Amino acid sequence: MSDRRLHRPPALRLLNGVGGALRAAGIPLVRLDEQSLLDRASKHTGLSDFGDEGFRAPLRVLLASFENEAALTLLGRIIARSDTVRTLANRLHFVDTLKRHPEITEASVRRPLFILGLPRTGTTILHELLAQDPANRVPMTWEVMHPWPPPERATYESDPRIAQVEKHFSGVDKLVPGFKSMHPMGAQLPQECVAITQHEFATMIYPTTHHVPSYQRWLDAADMRWVYASHRRWLQYLQWRCPAERWVLKSPGHLWALDALLAVYPDARIVQTHRDPLKVIASLASLVALLRGMVSDRIDPFAIGTEWTHVLVQGLEKTMQVRASGALRDEQVFDMQFAEFIADEIAMVRRIYARFGMEFTAQAESRMRRFLEVNPKDKHGAHRYTLAQSGLDPAVERRRYAAYQKYFGVT
Repeated sequence: MSDRRLHRPPALRLLNGVGGALRAAGIPLVRLDEQSLLDRASKHTGLSDFGDEGFRAPLRVLLASFENEAALTLLGRIIARSDTVRTLANRLHFVDTLKRHPEITEASVRRPLFILGLPRTGTTILHELLAQDPANRVPMTWEVMHPWPPPERATYESDPRIAQVEKHFSGVDKLVPGFKSMHPMGAQLPQECVAITQHEFATMIYPTTHHVPSYQRWLDAADMRWVYASHRRWLQYLQWRCPAERWVLKSPGHLWALDALLAVYPDARIVQTHRDPLKVIASLASLVALLRGMVSDRIDPFAIGTEWTHVLVQGLEKTMQVRASGALRDEQVFDMQFAEFIADEIAMVRRIYARFGMEFTAQAESRMRRFLEVNPKDKHGAHRYTLAQSGLDPAVERRRYAAYQKYFGVT
C-alpha cells in the first residue's frame, strides 16, 4: 500500500515533477552535501567555528539518508537544505556567543521538570498548560527556531522573530492542510526538546518527518549524554537574558534516553504520561504519514505503522529498564494516565504540583483555565484515524505492549 499522495496545488506538482525529471537525468537542483551546507551557514553568519565536532557524524548519516532513502521531492530537498542551514547557522551563533560570554554556562539549571511519554499521550497540552504559570519557563517555538540574538526579557512578548515564525507556520498550514488538527503550531507555544537537540543533529524530528532508516539506526545506538550536555548549555543560553525560575520541558524523545537525561540532570523531576498504546500508534502513524507527505511522494502507511510500533516499544523498554534500576527515585517522578488528565486537566495539574511541592497559585490556575477555554479540543478540526490504516493487527500489538501496560497499569 504505497504512494499515498498529499493533495498539492498544480504549480507545486509541476515543480516537483520538473525536479524529479532533472534529478533522474543526473542534474540535482538542490545540493545536500555536507560542505556546501557548512559553507552556506558560514556565509550567512560570517562565522566559521561550529564548536565540538560531535554533530558531524550524525549530520553525515542524515544527509546520506536524505539522498539514498528519503525519496525527497524537489520541495523536500529545498526544505531539507533550508532547515539544515538554519540549524547550522544557529549553532555558529550559539558557539560564538558562548565563547564571548563564558559566564553563561556557569548559571544553574536547578530541578527542571521534564514531561515525557509516548507521542499522542497529552504531553503537548500538559506542556502548554504549565507554560501558563508565570513561575515556569518553557522554550518557546520562536526562540528555539531563531535563538540568535539571545532572547531578552524586556522584548520577550514583542520580538520580531515571533511574526517571522508565524509567517512560516502559515506556509506549513498551506502545504500540510490538516496538520493543525493533529498538532498545534504557533510561535508563542512551547517547543519540544527535540528541536533543541536538533542542533546536534541528534533528534527524533528527522525519522518523524522523513523515511531515514539508516539515521534511525544511528540514533538507536547513540550514547546521548553529550547531547543532553549540549541541551543544558542551550537552556543556560536561553535563560541568560530571560531568566528562569523553573524550567518545564517536554519531549517524547526523552523516553529513549532517560538514562542520559538523568546523568546530566540528576535532580530532574519527571512527569511520565500513559495512554492505551494501540490508540497511540494509530494516531502517530497517521501523523507521520501526513508529515512525510510534505517532502516525498512515496508514502506507505503500512510500512510506517510497522516501523514506528517497533520504535515505540524500544523507547518504552529503555524507560522501564531505567525505572526498574532505581536510577529515578520515586519522589522524582509522577505517572499521569491520559484518561484521568482529559477528564479534568486542572485537577491533574494540581496533583502534579502537589507531588513536587510546587505552589499552584490562583493566577496560574486562572491562566490555565483561560487557555483551555480559548483552545478547546478539536479547535482546528478533529483528527480521525484507525489502527487499520496503519496495517497493524490489534491482537499482535496488544501482546507487543503487554509488558508496558502491566508495568504502569495502563488500561
